[in-house]
Amino acid sequence: MPSASAIHAVVFGVGAAVGAGVALAASRKSPSVSPAPAVPAPLVEVDRKNKPQLISDLVAPPNTTTILKYGHPGPTPDFLVRKAYAASYDRRLRHPSWTAEHLTLAALGKSPTAPPPDEEKGDRGRSVFKEDESIPLPFRSRLADYFRSGYDRGHMVPAADAKISQEAMDETFLLTNIAPQVGAGFNRHYWAYLEDWCRRQTANFSDVYVFTVPLYLPKQDRDGKWRITHEVIGSPVPNVSVPTHFAKVVLGARPSSPSTPNIQELSLGAFVLPNAEIPDEKPLTDFVVPVESVERAAGLTLFSDVIKQTSKHICQTSKCDLIVRRFDDAQSLTGGKKAIGAPGKR
Repeated sequence: MPSASAIHAVVFGVGAAVGAGVALAASRKSPSVSPAPAVPAPLVEVDRKNKPQLISDLVAPPNTTTILKYGHPGPTPDFLVRKAYAASYDRRLRHPSWTAEHLTLAALGKSPTAPPPDEEKGDRGRSVFKEDESIPLPFRSRLADYFRSGYDRGHMVPAADAKISQEAMDETFLLTNIAPQVGAGFNRHYWAYLEDWCRRQTANFSDVYVFTVPLYLPKQDRDGKWRITHEVIGSPVPNVSVPTHFAKVVLGARPSSPSTPNIQELSLGAFVLPNAEIPDEKPLTDFVVPVESVERAAGLTLFSDVIKQTSKHICQTSKCDLIVRRFDDAQSLTGGKKAIGAPGKR
């Protein structure tokens, strides 16, 4: 690999060629002058003794058009833009790589000042799960994959975040917004409490941005080695991967003061939950992780370094307390609603 000195020599050579081009343009004013063809500058590097030497064995970059003449394997990103969210679909795992939302009181239909939408609000009872026909059939998540799999069809963007219209809500039921989740104790309970907490942050922040990211995290086995092991569901052939964990990364923005409405105060937090039954009493703060941990595990850059360094932690500027809503017989005796806070706050 050429050294930094060689790279500088290449840059110098490009500059020389550009200069020759300028001279050519100037010479066209005088037709009798025939400029000599530009000779590319030699590539030079400096050895350990600071002596310049020619690079004779430098290989030109390959022509990708020739190499990929008969096929380009990708990866092909399926970037999906919906009424209430955006998402990227992973064709290999057959569930979203990530989903993104922008929540406001108006978007949730809770603003006292915003006019009601022209369209009829979304009704979950009228929505049904559907395969996303925009995804090629070989890479598509199928309804049959979840049948008797033992897992719920877990929304990455919850239907309750898309009540602005029936179309918006229907789009949350596309399988490109779905990943396999443990039902009792997670999708139907703790995960739902976290989704509700995200919506409630619109009372504390003018804008709330939510990334939901399925994760595959390693676990240390008895032999001391770390391995990633996960189930694959599907019928008749295993097709959809089951994430080991799920992350919610939440950024809240609000004016820093009434006198400076254009200067935003940012609060940021990341939570990683196992795809397993979680007791209602478990504090949300037990799942707090650095945003960088989620980014590294997912191979994504969710926010810039400036955002991460200048934001306050969201559990410092807002209460990281979940509200439990269970409507089964055991909870109905106690009212079916209680708050879960950090240790010392219960």
